[in-house]
Parts: sequence; C-alpha cells; structure tokens
Amino acid sequence: MLTLHVAEATPESAVLVDGALVAAFGPYEDLAALRPEARVRRWPGILTPGLLNPYAPELLEETYHPDPREAAEFGTEPITGERAREIFRADPARRGASARRGVQRLLAHGTVAVAGELRGRAAVDAVRRAGLAVGQRPATMPGPPSLSPSPLVLLPRPAPGGPARFAVFDVPDRATLVRLGPSTCVATVLGGRLVFRRR
Repeated sequence: MLTLHVAEATPESAVLVDGALVAAFGPYEDLAALRPEARVRRWPGILTPGLLNPYAPELLEETYHPDPREAAEFGTEPITGERAREIFRADPARRGASARRGVQRLLAHGTVAVAGELRGRAAVDAVRRAGLAVGQRPATMPGPPSLSPSPLVLLPRPAPGGPARFAVFDVPDRATLVRLGPSTCVATVLGGRLVFRRR
C-alpha cells in the first residue's frame, strides 16, 4: 500500500512510502500527481529524516524505565545510577521490559537510529524488534546521556529504494526543533510502519 506523508511546514519534503521502503522523496504536489491513488497522511510541523541517539547503552541498559503501574514506588521518570543498578540486581527480569519502555521513549523523541555497543540481550532484542537502525557512535559525545541529546544528530534525508525511516516534529523549522528539542515529535516511522504517534 502506498502512503504519502507530508508535513505542513515542509511540503517540499514529502515521502512516498511503499511497504517498508521509500518509493519517492520530493515536493508533495509532484508526488501526489505521480501517485494519486496513495493514501495521504498529513502532519503538523516538519518532516525530517529522524534522529540518531548515540546513548543506547546508557539509556537502555543502565537506566530503569518504570512501568506506569510502578509510579507509586518508582515515579514515572527514568532512573539512573546506583538506584537503577539496585533495581536490576533485585530483579534482573526487569531489564527486558525496561529496555522496551526505553525504546518507546526514544521513538517518542523522533529517534530512528541508535549508537553505542549494547551488551545485554534484552536491549539488543528491544532495538531489533522496534526496527531501529544501529549506527556508529560519534568519536566525541555531544553531552550527558539524554533522550534529547544536544546537539541533535539528524540522519541523511530519505532516499528512493532506502528504508522508510523518518520523524515528524510539531515545529515550524529546524531552528525551532533545535531550540525546543525532540519532545516535539508527533510521529516516527520505521520500516514504513508508524511506530509512534502523539495523541
């Protein structure tokens, strides 16, 4: 099934998706005329290639992402440091569910690729199942581990025949995305699948 994704502020950067691949990339009007039968998904803001987060080990193996049902005990924010290590030592089975919730948080921040060597099976499986690309970690890390690393690392634009992998942010331009950060993400697509959509 063909799907044409377009964002209000970047109509020149529409993506035509055929299954898991990019069929075409370019101005919305051109792609709509080329394939008028395609289903259209309209988004607010800007369509981008999505982000690389270089902190996969720190966020998925060294951070505990509480289940919402654990809010009374652990709160709702990610837990790091010795407290996270204590939680994993007390119940190693928590690693899998925590890694899956961590991946969901990454997707909600427009992350389509991660970097850093993952050593545990739970995190490796969570990344693989989600369809996140795995890239090289930069030689110089941008700052402390974060779901919103600074500076943001955008991937190259989608290319015809390549994987349908991109993210949409509800901002008017890239400068505002840099200023407000990736929590402005409204949609993330991996392998042609809408894996995150802000309600």
